[in-house]
Amino acid sequence: MSGNVTSLFRSTAAHSPSMAALARESGEAAGAGPVDFCIPCNPYFPTPAMFDEMAGRLRDIITYYPSSADTITAELCSLLQLPPQCVAMGNGSTELITWIDHLLVRESLAVPVPTFGRWTDQPMETGKRVDMFPLQEAGGFALDLARYAEFVRARGTRAVVVCNPNNPDGGYLHKQALVQFMDAMADRDLVVIDESFLEFADAEAEPSVVQEAMLRPNVVVLRSLGKNFGLHGIRFGYLVANPALAGRVRAMLPKWNLNSFAEHVVFMLRDHGPEYAQSLHQVRRDRLEMAAQLSALPGLTVYPSQGNFLFVRLPVGAEGTAVRDRMLTEHRVLVRECGNKIGSSSRFLRLVVRPQADVRRLVSGLEQVLYGAGRGAAVPGPATGTGYSSGTAAVDRLMYETNGSGMRAITAQTAGAGAPGLAAAPSPGTGTGTGVPLPAAVPVAVPVAPAAATVPGPPPVPQPVPGPQPAPYPGPVPVPHPAPAPQPVPAPVPAPAAAAGYPPPVGPTPPGVPARGGLTAAQVRGTNGLESVPATGWPNAVGMGRAG
Repeated sequence: MSGNVTSLFRSTAAHSPSMAALARESGEAAGAGPVDFCIPCNPYFPTPAMFDEMAGRLRDIITYYPSSADTITAELCSLLQLPPQCVAMGNGSTELITWIDHLLVRESLAVPVPTFGRWTDQPMETGKRVDMFPLQEAGGFALDLARYAEFVRARGTRAVVVCNPNNPDGGYLHKQALVQFMDAMADRDLVVIDESFLEFADAEAEPSVVQEAMLRPNVVVLRSLGKNFGLHGIRFGYLVANPALAGRVRAMLPKWNLNSFAEHVVFMLRDHGPEYAQSLHQVRRDRLEMAAQLSALPGLTVYPSQGNFLFVRLPVGAEGTAVRDRMLTEHRVLVRECGNKIGSSSRFLRLVVRPQADVRRLVSGLEQVLYGAGRGAAVPGPATGTGYSSGTAAVDRLMYETNGSGMRAITAQTAGAGAPGLAAAPSPGTGTGTGVPLPAAVPVAVPVAPAAATVPGPPPVPQPVPGPQPAPYPGPVPVPHPAPAPQPVPAPVPAPAAAAGYPPPVGPTPPGVPARGGLTAAQVRGTNGLESVPATGWPNAVGMGRAG
């Protein structure tokens, strides 16, 4: 591949270039592109036979209108054993994030970082205050729900996001801990649990909180179909919520927001449940093998993950953009460098789980790029690369610069004037946002030195507690990935009176009491409260691939 291809990464601020753009720039034929460790697809689904079937129906699929979204949603709900009135399907989860922001987020949103960029960018683009809770590298980027709840209350944030597993690190939260957190946040306007990668998790048998979300008036669960079905290009996802919340989003969606490919795939799925379940099982096995091989590389840190990707920290002296560019141009391997993710830095890569033959190629390329002919210290990146930092200071600096007020403040400051109705950004150390001091968990931002001054190097960064030293490469090294124990979450404290038109704080709905929207817990689960739903050959929304 030519060096011109790597220039595409410099022109996209928040995401990697598309595979189509890479193919056009390189002039390669279809299917001849690099080995893709960047786009988090399921490499085992759809099966070759399913692709052949779609290819045979291609003319009809692209010629004719699809059915209505209601028809496609009804089929998906029948498959997943979910009530259609609790579901809204979108043209990708990003479309649903946009509508959630416009319809359900009033003034402020809290989100741990690093995470999926649309959770920070989308509300900032519409002028909302984004309260970013930095995940600490020293703690393996694990989200402490108790401290997050304290942060939300200290900031007075009205909407809250949790991604489980989180992207890019793959951190996982147990279902019981999340349910406790949802109860603790019952006085917030909105709680979003993004489960886009949850079907790859194997930490517990029933990890999803969709059933609990349908019983609560302020909880939305977001699910992706493109990632677990290996079909990003089709653009389809769905959300699950109380009928009132789901109905608000569904009423705003365009009539034909789902395309004919999405319809065809949804109606194919009923006949391919076993193949889908097997694909998830294989990805989980590959994740363990891939983590073991990467952990054997000197100086490379691999973080525990329950997604279909691994978050890795490069050795000291290695710079991510240089590693990414050399892997692409010299080894035809595409990796995701995470320097453009808020809360991360260019010392981190996110690597998608792939079959073992591809992983061997990845490891071989990293060995040559990082260590050269030998296996000594990592080769430093070019002087123009991004220096290493934990990313925390960058998060705090962004919060200070915007005063938590979204992109309007950045635009106004660039023009040299304050935005109407926005408070001026405070000096470092004086607090942020609306005057509520940040809790001790969030470090104070470091002031930026003048251009002419000598900038001292970054302070030492706490390193993760080292585990047992791996055996010499290439022997596989088992890497245990223990799931964190459920964390206690403080009980909700009385909050100021809710604004007119928003529900007062409520607790979980008892099984026999109708939730807001008129469904009892038993009705939501499709039972009479005494009998369980019979298992089918297709994984339902609770079992996540474990039935059949």
